[in-house]
Amino acid sequence: MRVAMLSRWHVHADEYAKDVNDHPHAEVVAVWDEDGERGSAWSAALSAEWVSDLDALLARDDIDAVCVTTPTSLHEDVIIRAANAGKHIFTEKVLAPTVSQCRNIATSIRTNNVKFSISLPRRCIPEILYARQALDSGLLGEPTMVRVRIAHDGATRNWLPAHFYDPATAVGGAMLDLGAHGMYITRWLLGEPIRVTSIFSHVTDRALEDNAISLIEYGGGAIAINETGFVSFGGFYSLEIDGTQGNYRMLSPQQGVEVRHAGTENTWQKVTDLPPRRPKPATQWIDECEGGAPADFGLDEAIGLTELMEAAYTSFRERRTVSVSELS
Repeated sequence: MRVAMLSRWHVHADEYAKDVNDHPHAEVVAVWDEDGERGSAWSAALSAEWVSDLDALLARDDIDAVCVTTPTSLHEDVIIRAANAGKHIFTEKVLAPTVSQCRNIATSIRTNNVKFSISLPRRCIPEILYARQALDSGLLGEPTMVRVRIAHDGATRNWLPAHFYDPATAVGGAMLDLGAHGMYITRWLLGEPIRVTSIFSHVTDRALEDNAISLIEYGGGAIAINETGFVSFGGFYSLEIDGTQGNYRMLSPQQGVEVRHAGTENTWQKVTDLPPRRPKPATQWIDECEGGAPADFGLDEAIGLTELMEAAYTSFRERRTVSVSELS
């Protein structure tokens, strides 16, 4: 499968290019970038062709698919153009800032019958997969509370690129970028969201939020707490679940998973039989394009993530709790 990389704007662009080239049935053959100087240099580093005209690139029969790592603000335009050109599409999260834009994208993808997948990598790791397994098996009873905290020090230590704080291109700050992981994890664990309340703040002087929290109400009275930020010393990656019959906690993937329930006499027990790791999102996408099983993350997951994000940012801007049904 011959893949074109569309922009090196996102910090994970290099990672996805490597994932493509590491796959035995795919290779990066071309690069386009809205920043010509950046794109030309990247194409040389990848030993791929530099193409300055996106429409000319998408019109080529020798390009099968594209990996979209442009600014979030360009996703709708670029992805629709790629779908209309018949190219399979892999994209960095989030799909688009609004549900309305996502539906426009979905229409073009379905109309042109191209394969689509989005990168939701935290759903591939054994520790998070076990959380879903524990809920599905009834081990924890009915879930009542989920708390996810994923944060790093990209703003306080200045290692994130400056354009990640540009409202015109990045659209959102810490919650849109890093907080997206907590959003899709809680929705996967708890189902359809009902309403969202957000508080975003600024620890550094960036134009977009670098410290953020969203509270999400789900069915059955369950509440999710999604904490994120670019100002956390050393970083955090933790997940906790409270249920009516038990508890789950992962303080970090390196520390593993512990559970307690009636069978453990209320003491925490280390989980040793974790599910196997799922293939990387880009790998799953390539496999699907090559005739394999559907990737885990398609349009439904992409739209569901944006639904939560649009509600979260509307809540922050308007200083109120937002019902997800409003977005319909």
